[in-house]
Amino acid sequence: MIGNRIEAYHFHEDDWESYEALRSAFEWEVPEQFNIATYVCDRWADEEGRIAVFDEQYGERNTYTFYELRNATNRLANYLRAAGVGRGDRVGINTPQRAETVIAHIACWKLGAVSIPLSTLFGPDALSYRLSDADAVAAIVDESNVEDFREARTDIGAELSVLTVGDVTPEEDEADLWAAIDGEPRTFDVVETDAEEDAVIIYTSGTTGEPKGVRHAHRLLLGHLPLFVTTFCNMSIRTEDVFWTPAEWAWIASLFDVVFSGLYYGQPIVAHNAGAFDAADAFGVIERYGVTNLFAPATALRMLMGADASAYDLGSVRCITSGGESLGGNVAAWADETFDGARIHEGYGQTEANVLVGDCTALFPFRDGTMGRAGVGHEIAIVDPDTADATVETGETGEIAVRYDGDPVCFKRYLNRPEATDGKVRNGWLLTEDLGRIDGDGYVAFESRKDDVIISAGYRIGPTEIEESLTSHGAVVDSAVIGIPDDERGEVPKAFVVLSDGRAGDADLRTELTAHVRERLAQYEYPREIEFVEELPTTTTGKVRRTSLREREGLK
Repeated sequence: MIGNRIEAYHFHEDDWESYEALRSAFEWEVPEQFNIATYVCDRWADEEGRIAVFDEQYGERNTYTFYELRNATNRLANYLRAAGVGRGDRVGINTPQRAETVIAHIACWKLGAVSIPLSTLFGPDALSYRLSDADAVAAIVDESNVEDFREARTDIGAELSVLTVGDVTPEEDEADLWAAIDGEPRTFDVVETDAEEDAVIIYTSGTTGEPKGVRHAHRLLLGHLPLFVTTFCNMSIRTEDVFWTPAEWAWIASLFDVVFSGLYYGQPIVAHNAGAFDAADAFGVIERYGVTNLFAPATALRMLMGADASAYDLGSVRCITSGGESLGGNVAAWADETFDGARIHEGYGQTEANVLVGDCTALFPFRDGTMGRAGVGHEIAIVDPDTADATVETGETGEIAVRYDGDPVCFKRYLNRPEATDGKVRNGWLLTEDLGRIDGDGYVAFESRKDDVIISAGYRIGPTEIEESLTSHGAVVDSAVIGIPDDERGEVPKAFVVLSDGRAGDADLRTELTAHVRERLAQYEYPREIEFVEELPTTTTGKVRRTSLREREGLK
């Protein structure tokens, strides 16, 4: 084995008599100096031919070895440094599943800079808010979202060093990424960063107000590894393993549950970009690359379940993990039959503290209706949702919380929001704002959300951004958004809209408002239903009572 091995995260190589024994024996090991780039890229690069990324863009296929990944990231790091990007500076990465996304993040970390993943579904408003809030100094943008990015850049008026990726004609103040780094030195001395230094800022979905920038340190990756081994790998990492998720690479789950955790262990990941998710296409990816470990949102699994898989060889898959929505026992039975004995696991976490709870059927049985058990290394409790100062009785409902101090997966703080950080971390607990319970065997079940987040196809959607977008339209006086059930996506946003005097609430206006939101926010955030109302139910202090709207829809 090559150097830079941290023994604590190789517990899968030992035999354990029980999950309890593993949890009892495990201790976090976080070096004082730790840079993600070294561990997910450079330490594997001298192994000739070791594959890092299978890259497929609309049918065009390429393969990148760790050696090639090191060279490309070094060249990009040299270019960015010459462009003025330095330690602590923030760089927006507005790219989809493609090798350049991996290269961009790693190059930032090599510089000691901070990467900001940005969805290619974001419209100009969503982009300009995040780039401005983070004081970004540079950005890398994909062909699929370059026009919205350019509009956002105009809105914020910031001086940004911009690199484009894909089929884009760079404007005067932009440069094509590959052309820009051509000729740059392929050697670079990785900046020595403390494990506590910022590595990435990931924005929340704005479930309670505007989206918040979540500051994570380099230690974040180490915090992901135990549950990656147990839940995503089922206690076995093999030389033939290949990891893939159809989920977009702008979220903490896709980037750190799959991409960088897989690369940490020197295993290849698949970058597949072919537009909207298609079940037949997904089966083809699995067969083509011999995917062994699949992470898919529940919506994607439901689409796969509804498709004919008989024409594909899917026997390579041995572990399927999902999160964000509860799975039923029928999904486990389907996975066992379709993928020749593959195990189905659930996982739970959030942007501020990911991979906290999960299944590991190698050490304990799957239990329908739960999310598994507390992950190795994490202290999980159910606390009083009002005071957060005491745990509740076993089996009773309360707020899911994780012990904050000493857990490397927990965020440092919110960017520019000290009061929000104080509300999130109380009495030594990081509060998830989700309600749940733990049974006598340690299985954790999700009950409901304290806030009004809408989970649609695995995306966490905050109603506030949609409401603000709607009310920015001249015809709208006020609006409120809730989630309503949807057979395919789990939930979808529904908007209740109060119109200005003289405006008619007709089908044409519904279409106009839907387009207005889709153009300004992420493409998955627009309301699938719009109901025009005379007034919205409010509290005595004037706040919208979304609970009343849910009751009106016959929901809890």
